[in-house]
Amino acid sequence: MITALLFIKAHSARVADKNFRMLGGRPLFCRMVQTLRSVEQIDRIVVNSDAGDRLLEMGLIPDERLALKQRTESLLGDTVSANQLIAHELSEEDADLFLMTHVTSPFLTAATIQRAIAAFETGQGDSLFGVTRLQTRLYSADGTAINHSPAELIPTQDLAPVYEENSSIYVFTKAGFEGTGSRIGKDPILFETPSLESLDIDTEADWSLAERLDR
Repeated sequence: MITALLFIKAHSARVADKNFRMLGGRPLFCRMVQTLRSVEQIDRIVVNSDAGDRLLEMGLIPDERLALKQRTESLLGDTVSANQLIAHELSEEDADLFLMTHVTSPFLTAATIQRAIAAFETGQGDSLFGVTRLQTRLYSADGTAINHSPAELIPTQDLAPVYEENSSIYVFTKAGFEGTGSRIGKDPILFETPSLESLDIDTEADWSLAERLDR
């Protein structure tokens, strides 16, 4: 059994009301809900929110496959981490595999989710998370080169890649999560997601870009 976890907050610190804004004629949260519904391997979708009434008013329809759960009071606020939310849901849910994504990844496709599940099921890691490959010259805040030598100027395509966690998708088991207290285990699979699907709406500039890409 595969259960998808989707956490939706009423409040957004950097992009006001982003989870409920209209993108492509639909509230942002509806896009991911519909994507998850279209993945046949997902048996159960759990939407955990402190804005359940608003979700219902804007078109969320719970059914036998999708459960809308009110966020417990102790887990309200901007300082609560995703791992704390996951731990709470895992204490109430039982599944062979858990998948977590965000409504702020509006271009993530069902096909990519299916590929991620298949990649995890190869047994090559204890968890999986979405990443973006970077082959560019990176520096720390003090100007120290991280992944290259400024004196050599190796072509960027020849640099050893580094990977950015892009928040698009996470796959893990209950046992794996309990072993580390994290959605990323000790031996994770770094799963490269397509560039467009990797967009995470975190700023107003991201939102503007999403609107342009969705035209």
